Amino acid sequence: MKNIFKINPIKKVATCFLLICMLGCSEEWLEPRPLSFYAPENTYDVASGLWGAIVACERNMRHEWTGDNPPIHTEIVLTDIAVDGTTDKSSPPQDLNLILTPDAQLNHIDYNKIGWYWFEGFKGIKYANVVISRIDEPEDYQSEAERNHILGTAYFHRALRYYKLTHQFGDVPLILEEIREPKLDFYSTQREVILRKMKEDLEFAEEWVPEVMDRGRVPKGAIQHLLTKVNLALGEFQDAAASASRLIDEGPYSLMRDRFGVNANDPNRNVIWDLHRPDNKSSNINTEAILLVMDRIDTDGNSGGTTSMRQAVPFWSVNINTPSGNRGTTDLATDPIAQVLQIGRGIGRTRGNWYSMNTVWDDEKDLRHAPGNWMNMEDLVYNNPALQNSDPDYGQNLRMRNDAGVLLTSDSIRSWYSWPHYKVFIPDPQRVQPQGGHSDWYIFRLAESYLLRAEAHYWLDNLSAAADDVNQVRTRAGCDPYGVEDMNLETILDERTRELFYEEPRKTELTRVAYIYAKTGKPTASGKTYNLENFSTDNYFYDRVMEKSDFYNKGVRTRHGNLFTMSPFHVLWPVPANAINTNTRGRINQNIGYAGAESNIPPLTTID
Repeated sequence: MKNIFKINPIKKVATCFLLICMLGCSEEWLEPRPLSFYAPENTYDVASGLWGAIVACERNMRHEWTGDNPPIHTEIVLTDIAVDGTTDKSSPPQDLNLILTPDAQLNHIDYNKIGWYWFEGFKGIKYANVVISRIDEPEDYQSEAERNHILGTAYFHRALRYYKLTHQFGDVPLILEEIREPKLDFYSTQREVILRKMKEDLEFAEEWVPEVMDRGRVPKGAIQHLLTKVNLALGEFQDAAASASRLIDEGPYSLMRDRFGVNANDPNRNVIWDLHRPDNKSSNINTEAILLVMDRIDTDGNSGGTTSMRQAVPFWSVNINTPSGNRGTTDLATDPIAQVLQIGRGIGRTRGNWYSMNTVWDDEKDLRHAPGNWMNMEDLVYNNPALQNSDPDYGQNLRMRNDAGVLLTSDSIRSWYSWPHYKVFIPDPQRVQPQGGHSDWYIFRLAESYLLRAEAHYWLDNLSAAADDVNQVRTRAGCDPYGVEDMNLETILDERTRELFYEEPRKTELTRVAYIYAKTGKPTASGKTYNLENFSTDNYFYDRVMEKSDFYNKGVRTRHGNLFTMSPFHVLWPVPANAINTNTRGRINQNIGYAGAESNIPPLTTID
């Protein structure tokens, strides 16, 4: 049995008094002793500490593509190529005139991720600014080149966030240094002033960032690609063509035209399929990849995977009947015909429209739209096990209507449309019903670089050069080349639709084009012109969506009753109200068309 000793309270006091006497009058012994030395002042005094801060930028960039209802979905569905196909609730961004308000829910999986882009955009800027502000603290640089490489990488991450923010929200606060204490006096800065500063930073970065970096890190090519976008946004088209040419003609990149990587020997697949296989994206064989986000099962900070099939594949497991009127499909992996394993369990959230799914495809030889790469509902079969001995259509291909012409799906918005299987099919070993597993994802690749240079040539009226660049992408996909007579911006945007669906931030790019039309006054293919003075009430973005979309403002309603609406002012998103309301000593402007814009003041036009 253990002995328990108790200390007499009087002795305890005496012992403490004795210790104090031994220590003398100094209070040094009262000072706290830190258990860790990872404070900013001794974390960022070495180069590795700054690289650690850049890792936070990379993680922040990855989350745009992962998790349920990833932010990129919002960038896709509020444009000319898709809508949110959710039909069982009132919260999705469908009736934009009703639901997109500054004080609405703007960052939730059942709503939209507009607020995510605002707050995470500035969070990415914060991480980059830590590096930029502390760039001269480390004393262990091996050379000036190492210092400037780190600085250039931070400049890229800041510029990438500002490129998106200025085309999502227009004029926003410009923050160029680390904020180390509470600040409540932000002011909106004119969009063009921000972009010009980003151009200056990217030109510095291009000089110092190496051409070859580990996958997931920023190489020189990513700098040049983003610089091309910024040059276009500024209307500096010669510079845009030049920066794109340095990337395309002088860099270590080339379009993938031959079979490669996993499945390379599968005769039923083609190079387009190879290009988008998870195992191939970061492969050193892949000379088309410029910048990727890295997402593996064991990646630090589990993202939940891409969920790309959950988002983009129709909700095919319900709402579909056989010609005899029986429920036709199920998504159980244990079904005798377990087609959920081949196509994934979709919920029809990222729902392409008639334009992007059908009319944009102008060449039947297009590998991107070929059987096996592209899926139509008629490629699926009736697989409900209950039909095996009772319905002759069990195992037969789906039909949209029966012989009498009766529609066999009760929800054609969510449950019946085609989709790019080659791009969104991501194996998902962690789920019984695959939704889209972990995969690296393209941020920039060379195909888009060609289309950006083609756009620069278009604005410069060099239509022959524009056709040459577009045809690089088209012929790789097996299509016939365009002639000079086919070249206009509509043609280039159509090619972006075919090549970059579920890959490009479509809203950002369309708004950039709308700004260019308004800045230059150049007529569109239809002859219409625009200007910056009434940008929020008359713009190219809205007109193109109205032309291409068969949902917005066409009287279409979901089963829940939501009406698909859009207005010209949706060319820019609402600035979240709490960002404005908590900025009590400054003024962040609200965009025209939203409540609060009446209190706007002129944005800053200089950098302090």
